[in-house]
Amino acid sequence: MMAGDNNAEMLDPQTFGNAETAPFWLAAAEGRLLIKRCVACSAHHWYPRTHCPHCGSGSTKWVEASGMGTIYTFTVLRRGGGKVPCYVTLDEGISIFTNIVDCDPDEIAIGQRVRVQFRDETEGVTIPVFVLEKGA
Repeated sequence: MMAGDNNAEMLDPQTFGNAETAPFWLAAAEGRLLIKRCVACSAHHWYPRTHCPHCGSGSTKWVEASGMGTIYTFTVLRRGGGKVPCYVTLDEGISIFTNIVDCDPDEIAIGQRVRVQFRDETEGVTIPVFVLEKGA
């Protein structure tokens, strides 16, 4: 956030003050899912970091992901409202830890297609979550 921005006081400094992850969180607030891509070997990687875990290059950049993927694995937390934490493998080939929302947990299956949505949470943070893709 820019100095003097009226919302700067509301934002979590550990999230937005981290140079390695701030672009991810700022893009999420705009409804965009960013992931890292290595300039040297072209591999995508997750979690965001400055050096490529595949080839070691320090030349990485943020790219916008398609926001589409498949459920790799999940569990249903029946206590506390039926939350569904999961790993989603994005079409770009990387898996991210997230949540599946807005569906009956009993209708979820490994391999199902999902798409990203964004949820506003506390402290001014917007997080990516996933919903089942209709007709998939």
